[in-house]
Amino acid sequence: MTLFQIAEPEASPPAREPKRAIGIDLGTTNSLVATVRNGIPVVLPDEEGRPLVPSIVRYAPDGVEVGYAAMAHQSLDPQNTVVSVKRFMGRGLADLADDRRFPYRFVDAPGMVQIGTRHGVKSPVEVSADILRHLRLRAETQLGGPVEGAVVTVPAYFDDAQRQATKDAAKLAGLPVLRLLNEPTAAAIAYGLDNAAEGVYAVYDLGGGTFDISILRLTRGVFEVLATSGDSALGGDDFDHRVFCWALEAGKLPPLAPSDARLLLVKSREAKEMLTGHQAAPIVARLSTGDDVNLSLTAETFAGISQQLVQKTLQPVRRALRDAKLGVADVKGVVLVGGATRMPRIRRAVAEFFGQPPLINLNPDEVVALGAAIQANALVGNRERGDDWLLLDVIPLSLGLETMGGLAEKIVPRNSTIPVSRAQEFTTYRDGQSAMAIHVVQGERERVADCRSLARFELRGIPPMAAGAARIRVTFQVDADGLLSVSAREQATGIESSVVVKPSYGLTDDEVARMLQDSYAHAAEDMAARAFAEAAVEADQLAEQVRNAVAADGDLLDERERAAIEAALAEVALRRRGDDAGALRASAEALNRASEGFAARRMDRTVSQALAGRSVDTLVGE
Repeated sequence: MTLFQIAEPEASPPAREPKRAIGIDLGTTNSLVATVRNGIPVVLPDEEGRPLVPSIVRYAPDGVEVGYAAMAHQSLDPQNTVVSVKRFMGRGLADLADDRRFPYRFVDAPGMVQIGTRHGVKSPVEVSADILRHLRLRAETQLGGPVEGAVVTVPAYFDDAQRQATKDAAKLAGLPVLRLLNEPTAAAIAYGLDNAAEGVYAVYDLGGGTFDISILRLTRGVFEVLATSGDSALGGDDFDHRVFCWALEAGKLPPLAPSDARLLLVKSREAKEMLTGHQAAPIVARLSTGDDVNLSLTAETFAGISQQLVQKTLQPVRRALRDAKLGVADVKGVVLVGGATRMPRIRRAVAEFFGQPPLINLNPDEVVALGAAIQANALVGNRERGDDWLLLDVIPLSLGLETMGGLAEKIVPRNSTIPVSRAQEFTTYRDGQSAMAIHVVQGERERVADCRSLARFELRGIPPMAAGAARIRVTFQVDADGLLSVSAREQATGIESSVVVKPSYGLTDDEVARMLQDSYAHAAEDMAARAFAEAAVEADQLAEQVRNAVAADGDLLDERERAAIEAALAEVALRRRGDDAGALRASAEALNRASEGFAARRMDRTVSQALAGRSVDTLVGE
């Protein structure tokens, strides 16, 4: 007879193990990874308790360094140490305002700008993937297994090319991306759920390399983005560069070598950060030429040289309010996001513009990652009771087609809620025209030349007929990540053509495949990290059991056995601090062998205590 194991009718069904979900803030200056534990979003720190990972990658002679290890060499090895790579995502060399600002060996390849390193030519996607892979491994080590879903944030004003590049980087890093989420929207999620806020809020997000402003309405769990604007080439890095230029002039310095330029830029950033709590900050550096830089930057001077940048952030704010058809008085609160918002001049400017002090009760460095973690937790199905909320995001720039005369016809206007599908009918220009070239563009300008080209494809097989007689329906579909697909269909015959937009600065599937093959070297590294995490859990459990047993029944041990067990425990602790899963498992097995005799005697004692004072007849009767 076959028996079914079914829970008792009164019993609750077994609790489902929550899935491992993470939110990642891939920042220009720093990056973070967060998760939700017991209903509370938390940032996952490194083994030293540091929540931030500097967004710096060094291609060292003996491998790839990410974060603080790379940061330590940015002045010593500037051409192989890539900082602020987010500013290059989805961008060509022509998009860089002044490539001389950077110490890299740029390669002006078709599509995205490339950087020459001692490991070969690297694209911004590959560099970003190294950062994302580092964050993924940190999360998997702490969560005890592979990540099952991730939400990666992007600036709200990232165009399709930059979004596609970010998604390619996440794919290359082995992340199961559930969604790309706009950074200001992620911040709103964290603030809305933590503070139960309702009303219209402005999210002012000034990071290391990008600036975003979003106007949102929070109503009974619905997060509706009314408008977004910004500048994807404006951030804290630009304030650092103003200080750097001031130092060059004030110190009357000659043109600097790449290592000296990077050193002075680091010192400029440190001075800027020091001015957050002081009225003056030193800029002191010894250059490779033997020259000394010894300057003092006052808060007043810094305010003067950065005033133009502060005002530059307020222009998109005005535009976003205008798009949302709102005035300053309609805004209930202003949320500050991004480490650059710690600058007192920024906080004063925001307070003066909106007529109220900004909200700063959440860490501006962490709030985006926390919101992303909340969203990821919901998307993998880990919603907690009461998590009844809806996210309505928007696209930042209009999408359309090129029409005759080089004009851009907008099909999906900016600030449309996503996901969205829009269609419009077009017709032929000449008699007997049997094909149509379709050029997809993005931007707000009226002429195609002033917009960004996204993709081109052709619809062939149109029946020859008089000009204007054909009916071609073009459909735009934007998914929840803000990524686009376009199809064209001739209505009479049903012939159709379509394209999933891979922007000219994105990556082709072949390129992604090539990079995945290149990353096979990391596959062993990833497997080793996962194996070590699993071994660590088992070793910790065994060590705790042995320690508790010794504390309870240590009198059963002689000096030789106790010394052997203590030595085995110390070996486990030593291997636990390393990264060799095999060595850790071997040390755990040695501990198990060293305590076998002790465990057997403990079992005997337990049985003896249970049988003490009881007769054989009594036991048989039972």
